[in-house]
Amino acid sequence: MNNDGSISTGSQLDGASTRDGEILTVMEVAKFLRVPKSTVYKLARVGELPASKIGKHWRFVRRDIHEWMHSRSGKA
Repeated sequence: MNNDGSISTGSQLDGASTRDGEILTVMEVAKFLRVPKSTVYKLARVGELPASKIGKHWRFVRRDIHEWMHSRSGKA
């Protein structure tokens, strides 16, 4: 049992700060943004959406996706 709190699995429900560092999959980002998975892949591939590629899998940090959305809200 790991009680030191250094590992966050995203299953804790004690507020947004715990989830900020949560790692999301393409499917989770697509669901959050309400766009097709193909759009998430394209935006990640061209570098518009903040993402990391681990092997052949794309991963996203929840906080980065939120910040990306907020930065776009001011653009018309």
